[in-house]
Amino acid sequence: MNLPSRLVPPPGGDVRTAVDRHDPRGGDVPIRLMLADDHRMLREGLRRSMAEQGFDVVGEAGDGDEAVRLADRLRPDVVLMDVTMPEIDGVEATRQIRGSIPGVKVVMLTMHADQEVLAEAIRAGASGYLVKDCSTEEIATAVRLAVSGETALSPQLAASMLNEVRRLDRTRGFGAPEDERVITRREEEVLQLIADGCSTPEVAERLYISQKTVKNHLASIYQKLDARDRTQAVLQAVRMGIVHLD
Repeated sequence: MNLPSRLVPPPGGDVRTAVDRHDPRGGDVPIRLMLADDHRMLREGLRRSMAEQGFDVVGEAGDGDEAVRLADRLRPDVVLMDVTMPEIDGVEATRQIRGSIPGVKVVMLTMHADQEVLAEAIRAGASGYLVKDCSTEEIATAVRLAVSGETALSPQLAASMLNEVRRLDRTRGFGAPEDERVITRREEEVLQLIADGCSTPEVAERLYISQKTVKNHLASIYQKLDARDRTQAVLQAVRMGIVHLD
């Protein structure tokens, strides 16, 4: 059941440090998690396993339309969303939830590493993409990463994204003159390392800069490429020929 590679950790930390959120009244509170899947037995299994991981499972939805309504009412921190559901599918439900409640993160589960579904999920604003053949720990890690503002991809979906972006036409090549660059040379170096799978500390070490400088570069890249996170930035940069995936 375990996937053969790790999920990406948040900048400079252990993913398990993101299990709790700080409560201004004092202490920490568990991450509030909502489940959306049309298979009742799977929801029950997820509820038990996520509760064992320390999450507060606040609600369950059996279809996409119910997921949208329930998310609006419960305002969970994260929705664990199945892709294939009746009424409206998980991608459309994610789009509606992220559009009306942008503070709610969505981690998507899918049976197959489908390129088109992954691309649509990215556009819809999902923060994690996992195939269902994965461990409880990996699902929990993806939820924690979502709360930390990071993105998690299972290896099958990472490979699928690679295939997808390789099909995209590149609008500009490498080595463009400085005045024609969309992002600076240093930002290209940072983004290329991110595309290669490096974490923030690893980028900082390789480029001999601080982690804060890396984060500042990433913020600038997101603004220039109109991207919400690293996944979108890499996808957009590959489309433009700024970075490449090997």
